Amino acid sequence: MGLIIWEVLYWAVIAAMSLFGLHRYFILFLFYKNKNKTSLPMSKLAELPHVTVQLPIFNEFYVVERLLKAVSELDYPRHLLEIQVLDDSTDDTREQTRQRVDALRQQGFDAHWVHRADRTGFKAGALEAGLSTAKGEFILILDADFVIAPDFLQQTIHHFADERIALVQTRWGHLNRNYSLLTRVQALFLDAHFVLEQTARSRSGRFFNFNGTGGIWRRSSIEDAGGWQHDTLTEDLDLSYRAQLRGWRFIYRDDLVTPGELPVEMNGFKSQQHRWAKGSIQTCKKLLPALWRSNAPLKVKIEGTAHFTGYFVSPLVVFFCLLIQPTLAPAEKHSLQQILFIDIPAFLFTTIPFLVFYLNAQRQLHPKEWTKNIALLPFMVAVGAGVSINNTRAVIEALVGHQSGFIRTPKYGIEKKGQRWTTGRYSPLKSALFILEVGFALYFCGLCAQAIVLKNYAQLPFLLVFLFGFAYVAFQSAIQWFPLAPWNREDTDENKPIPA
Repeated sequence: MGLIIWEVLYWAVIAAMSLFGLHRYFILFLFYKNKNKTSLPMSKLAELPHVTVQLPIFNEFYVVERLLKAVSELDYPRHLLEIQVLDDSTDDTREQTRQRVDALRQQGFDAHWVHRADRTGFKAGALEAGLSTAKGEFILILDADFVIAPDFLQQTIHHFADERIALVQTRWGHLNRNYSLLTRVQALFLDAHFVLEQTARSRSGRFFNFNGTGGIWRRSSIEDAGGWQHDTLTEDLDLSYRAQLRGWRFIYRDDLVTPGELPVEMNGFKSQQHRWAKGSIQTCKKLLPALWRSNAPLKVKIEGTAHFTGYFVSPLVVFFCLLIQPTLAPAEKHSLQQILFIDIPAFLFTTIPFLVFYLNAQRQLHPKEWTKNIALLPFMVAVGAGVSINNTRAVIEALVGHQSGFIRTPKYGIEKKGQRWTTGRYSPLKSALFILEVGFALYFCGLCAQAIVLKNYAQLPFLLVFLFGFAYVAFQSAIQWFPLAPWNREDTDENKPIPA
């Protein structure tokens, strides 16, 4: 009886993971079907409108100077440009930022330093407060760790000649892509989203989302959709769907890149993933019923459901890990029929789609050297498995209604190799979750040993990837608990994080 229950659960998990795998293939289909459609403005505004640049920041000592310098270099008439620095900082970033804003005002900019006494609503609350006094008809939002191109507004503002357009979103780039194995893997994950998913959804008439930064909104569309709300951790996804359900249209410019800084330490990356996963499921609970009650086309409802539920793959990975042990039978018991009709199809629909998906993204971005990233794929799968426990926790918290604050991901102004973050003024985030990750690593050690004893060598590489993933994530998370260790020693001045 126990074996039957296990088999039902195991194949239910495989079937569910296969649905997510098939969705990757479908996104690829939509991408290649629509990739040649243009996203350039069809006409131009007769007169340039007033634009407010909103810069929500919280304790961003290392990056705020770089941010304000980039904004000050925007190619746009100064009398039509307002800069709002929405500063919720609690450290001396406040004084640094206030001085920079004063300097901008002396240069002739309409710049304002807006500091709140509390962080009600976190980022969404800051944006909401800023909107109440903003002068612009259009709102450009930029996170503190991003660097905007000087021609951003000239390239995007004319889309709004079409009065149905609410948002123009640009593609993220990565200032520190090659800093470490962790940043290279993060870049692979994000590239696939921005190159394939956003393009496929936007050009095929599906809903897609504002990514929280690097986008410009029509102010009236924000107000029409109900404004910024902070009952989820992904206020950008929430507002995006509310606006599109109101009939507003979005534009995605994959040819315009707004680069940002990737988290350089594991707990920062996990905190960011936790926020995205939890916020996505919170938004799913909030808006999925409204999506299905709306008059949106069926294709939009189906794709929106897949979009909202994407992070459910993490609990499936955890369940798969727990259910895999009984499959490790002696090699001679694996019949040809089982290999052909069970093992290979399961692999094709659960693992291969994701590898194909991420490779295609790199092929589009780097057509001449995309094959160099093939060696990174096992590490990407490993890290994805390693953070599945962290993301599963986030999904469960969202499902049960557990409330938590908007935890900022520390940024250290790191753009190149050689700079160290360990002696920066911001303490890295710490979590005891690594203990559970160590347990999973030891569990996969046992599975690898079992596979060797049973001479089931075909499954050994797969098990080793999971073993490395949990061990790597656990180790990189745990080292931040030991400030006196060699990796946290005092660095020379040239290796410390520095303001841009």
